[in-house]
Amino acid sequence: MGQVVQHTPGAVSSRIRAVRPQLTTTMARIADVLLADPEAPLQLSIIELAQRAETSAATITRFCRLLGYTGYVPFRVAVAQDIGRRDANASWRTDIGEEFGPDDAPQAVLSTLLTAHVQSLEETASVLDVNLMTEVAHRIVRSRHVDVYGVGGSGRRAAELESRLYRIGINTHAWTELHDGLASAAIQGNDCVAIAISSSGRTEATIQMMETAAATGATTVAVTAQHATPLGEAADHAIIALAHERFMQPDDLSGTHAQMFVLDLLYLLVAQAAFAQSTATLAATAAAVAPYRRPVTRSAPVTPITQPS
Repeated sequence: MGQVVQHTPGAVSSRIRAVRPQLTTTMARIADVLLADPEAPLQLSIIELAQRAETSAATITRFCRLLGYTGYVPFRVAVAQDIGRRDANASWRTDIGEEFGPDDAPQAVLSTLLTAHVQSLEETASVLDVNLMTEVAHRIVRSRHVDVYGVGGSGRRAAELESRLYRIGINTHAWTELHDGLASAAIQGNDCVAIAISSSGRTEATIQMMETAAATGATTVAVTAQHATPLGEAADHAIIALAHERFMQPDDLSGTHAQMFVLDLLYLLVAQAAFAQSTATLAATAAAVAPYRRPVTRSAPVTPITQPS
């Protein structure tokens, strides 16, 4: 459990920001050097970077492995790829400010917010391990039962995932209250999957439900913003949905959208893996609700509004 997952290259700064709050003092110095100067690995040897961060080369190597790289050389390659992508997209989608003022024009707020949300999705996509998600999807298809745990906002995402998986024939239940969730978790087994959703990775109720399911042998999956949390480290598999939450914390929706993006991908991979079943159950559910939909009626033509001459 808590294994380091190999990700696709890129989004190095995003990974560093994600783990920064959980690092030791020594590791945090390395993170701060790299966040302040993202191009440092391209200019410094491992010894030189260690000297700048006031640490050792061995600690630099451990830091790289914590981020999912096998060593300093693969880390430098990922940094180079990151810089190349950043330069290519710098024309408009660059790092944005972390806040906007009350006097900013509405269009400026719109543009800033749009960039933040797009950036959150792009950064999440860049660190997703698609092979891992495919493996999880196949486990879900083969499972006897799927539990989904989450409280608060994450509970709403858990309920959404339950609804979507259930409609394609996956026996799924979402639990947003500790006692009910523990009761379900206690009767899982090694043919079940337990998915725990928490951006912080520190929600005690969610952790307790997942750990109870793990004790029965169920495959546990954490959907969280970083590996280095109690939830991420306790799960068999951790799926990372980056959540910077730049605006009006804690109600910023960019983190929510990153979570929904990840869960949407997981749903589609499950539907793909069980294509025949998914097609049949979706057709059946659509037919069941069809009589309760009002028919589409032809509306009167709309007269366009013109400026007076």
